[in-house]
Amino acid sequence: MSIITVFFQMLAILIIIGAGYFMAKKGMMDSHTNSQMSKMIVNVFNPCLILSSAAGSVGLIPLGTMGLIGLIAAGMFGIFILAGMILSPFFDKAPDQRKIFQMMFVFSNLGFIGIPAVGSILGQEYVVYVTEFLLIYTIVFYTYGVALLDGKFSLASLKAMVNPGTVFSVIALALILLEIRLPDFLMTSVTYLGNVTSPMALVAVGFTLAHTDLKSIFASARLYVFSAVKLLVLPLLMLPLLRLATKDPSIISVCMIMFGMPIGNMPLILGNQKGIDGSTCSAAIILTTILCVLTIPILLAIV
Repeated sequence: MSIITVFFQMLAILIIIGAGYFMAKKGMMDSHTNSQMSKMIVNVFNPCLILSSAAGSVGLIPLGTMGLIGLIAAGMFGIFILAGMILSPFFDKAPDQRKIFQMMFVFSNLGFIGIPAVGSILGQEYVVYVTEFLLIYTIVFYTYGVALLDGKFSLASLKAMVNPGTVFSVIALALILLEIRLPDFLMTSVTYLGNVTSPMALVAVGFTLAHTDLKSIFASARLYVFSAVKLLVLPLLMLPLLRLATKDPSIISVCMIMFGMPIGNMPLILGNQKGIDGSTCSAAIILTTILCVLTIPILLAIV
């Protein structure tokens, strides 16, 4: 796939984000609407997309490939954790903000941006690979992530791992492993519901963008350096290891998209719960989301 094709696919994603921005600015959406949309995405539409993607892939994906994707995903988080520990002191010396930078290195937007990006660039059948990344993301977030900000590991945080996303991800993997096919009527239902995920998730990102001070974002040289490291440098450093793990161009493309995803909302949400100032994190989320429209095509062109 050419860099031009990938760029226009990412541009399409940015246009949908722009639609969310426009609707928020024109008063068509308020914070309550956005909150309800986010709940529907997380609890209904996204799980259905994961399920429909898996159901459509039954019998098509070798078990060895699924195992390989899981190992690559675990390796990705291991490298990101190590990078965050080493590099975060260079971006902020304050202990709390240094922890936030560590979180930002590790927890990318694999769902709201990753699923639409993989689906639009490579095809919906590859979204099932994202499922494994999301499962491991959940485990790492509620163990390492919570322990990092709390300063200790808490068994209570593990209860939050049981949510519709993880439950449906486990079901999706079971469908593939056991080669269970859904009845046509159920397949149609979950497919239609799942198709809502990508546009609604991107509209929600646009809402966040509309309520952010754009000047403070684009004037920060520190955040540009961080974005370059997060979106380009780390994924490119991981590419040789990825090529050692597999020669399959489709798997490499999916993984590089996952490696190059912008920062997700979870570090901001968890930081807010702990009383940590989230202004820098919020700005970095928006900046990396916008810049990934340029960096994802670059990553895939190099692949």
